[in-house]
Amino acid sequence: MQRIVRIENGKLSAEISSLGAELQSLTTRDGANLLWNGDSEWWTGRSPILFPIVGKAPDDRLSINGETYAMAQHGFARRREFTLIEQTPTSCRHELLADDATRAAYPFDFRLQLEHSLREDSLTVTATVTNSGKGSMPYGIGFHPAFLWPLPGAEGRPHRIALKNGAEPEMLRVQAGLLGETRFPSPFTAGELVLDFARFAEDAMIFPDGAGEALTYSAPGAPKLHFSFENLPNLALWQKPGAPFICIEPWHGMAAEQGGSDALAARPFTSTLETHQSARYSFSVSVET
Repeated sequence: MQRIVRIENGKLSAEISSLGAELQSLTTRDGANLLWNGDSEWWTGRSPILFPIVGKAPDDRLSINGETYAMAQHGFARRREFTLIEQTPTSCRHELLADDATRAAYPFDFRLQLEHSLREDSLTVTATVTNSGKGSMPYGIGFHPAFLWPLPGAEGRPHRIALKNGAEPEMLRVQAGLLGETRFPSPFTAGELVLDFARFAEDAMIFPDGAGEALTYSAPGAPKLHFSFENLPNLALWQKPGAPFICIEPWHGMAAEQGGSDALAARPFTSTLETHQSARYSFSVSVET
């Protein structure tokens, strides 16, 4: 049964569902919720975890060690019930372990833990992946949080994303869920992008490299959201055109390429863990009011 955990520290509060260990809200002490509410008219997600793949597999199928497996877009973890294994007033940790159902789609033993923690004016979400089986385990992982657009108090005002490194990274597009081969000029100018619904008419904007480890999402009159990323070199921005949210997605993985191999181990930027190895990935968002 789905369970909601609430954590708070006097400056921020957050709610996390056991289904997908998914963040459900991020609220300031004055009651402003900054996270998308999951309205089914647009998109029911709020902040899903992407595992064991990021993006889509060709024909939703993977070839692993000569066997073919069905795999939904962004993997299965976001649709699985996690177990709450630790909770304090300001943090919680959920865990997903491999079972017969996951092995039917992904023939590996793994442990995936998601921790949500509050400190001062920041929320940190940390994913730890462990290979608990034998042999090499290939995978991809990413975060998919959606924040309100417009931000509270900034209706009708321009919203911007500013890369801390001031870069102008090249952009890729996805078509039918698969990564196109064409590299497009950067939509950033000196690290700054003014958001416009029209930019998403051709689906997500993907930045396979160069976006850096930090950015700010802001608008006049609204709280500023400062993001930092650990071990997440790829960035995607997505919304359904006209929807009142923007997804700021740090990834350690990448969608399959059009015309490319459908073998999971050959997927661009996908990692591999050996037996008993673990890897950690996290993003933090601090709220400046």
